Amino acid sequence: MSYELGMQAINLQMPDIIPRTEYAYQGAYGLLKAVTGIDVNANSDDETKYKAVIEFEKNWDISLFWTTRIHGEIFDNKRTKMGHAGFIEGYEDFIDNKIEGFLDPEEVYNLDFYETYGTVDIDALADKLSKEYKARRLRRPHGVSTSGIYVTCISGMLEMLGWDMLLWAAGEDLDRFGDFAIRYSQWISQHFKALAQSDVDICMIHDDMVWSSGPFIAPEWYDKYVFPYVTKNISLLKEAGKKVLFTCDGGFDAFIDRFANMGIDAFIFEPLTDLQYICEKYGKTHAIVGNADTRIIMRGDKQEIEAEVKRCMDLGRKCPGFMMAIGNQISPGSNPDGYLYYNEMYEKMKKR
Repeated sequence: MSYELGMQAINLQMPDIIPRTEYAYQGAYGLLKAVTGIDVNANSDDETKYKAVIEFEKNWDISLFWTTRIHGEIFDNKRTKMGHAGFIEGYEDFIDNKIEGFLDPEEVYNLDFYETYGTVDIDALADKLSKEYKARRLRRPHGVSTSGIYVTCISGMLEMLGWDMLLWAAGEDLDRFGDFAIRYSQWISQHFKALAQSDVDICMIHDDMVWSSGPFIAPEWYDKYVFPYVTKNISLLKEAGKKVLFTCDGGFDAFIDRFANMGIDAFIFEPLTDLQYICEKYGKTHAIVGNADTRIIMRGDKQEIEAEVKRCMDLGRKCPGFMMAIGNQISPGSNPDGYLYYNEMYEKMKKR
């Protein structure tokens, strides 16, 4: 049933039940155990973890699985590593080391993408994406699987440069940095062509273009150097008949209309972006995924949790493609009680 609900929402068919997705539950072992009864923790074997995740997805009726397959690994060793904050239980993913991939803005401005990162065998990559997608759908038929690109533009340049060099290069010469952004979009188009050629029908396209406070460069710069080229790459997918689900973290109120004009089929976003505006303007034309605030859920105050679920449901109820989700992820290691009550409220309000 979850798969059918998800597809109905993506196709704007207004299912009788509001479907839902969630993020990062795979490492929330306390919640997995509370929901499934499976004794799972960070030290469990892979089979136990996998079984707990699948049972959780079925129990919570997860309709959409957020997945991309083209990440920062495509930059091999010519990339910056900024370290990593601890997120999973036990903070085993904490990385303290930092590696600078670029040392001077001139190196950025003069970069030859094809010489540095190579040319993609589009047929081979399309075949690989198709096989991975098929295998994932067979493993998880109870929801809608996706595949796609994480490093669309800004996120890709950030993977390469890191924040320090990205801001330095942008601040030193916005136009030369803009030319760098154009050349990046032209190079990454190879991956979009492969995705367009693949059997993937639901494409997840990710690009964190903003900070929590909004754009970190003037919107006019994005208009000149980013949006026309991201739109062109997305058009490759649309021309191939794909559904394009677009994810951007942070607060992108300034870019909501620009994102819609890129040709996307769905908005996926955090609580920092205005759900009401998106529902009112794009609720009949786009799928909408979000955007309960995990900070409220984690506090565990039942009155606040109910109000937060009601806020999202009341706004999304009239939108045929609305899916409920905690927009800024389930936090691994948190007390599960707030999340369990959040699910109770979802179950209470999910019928249209």
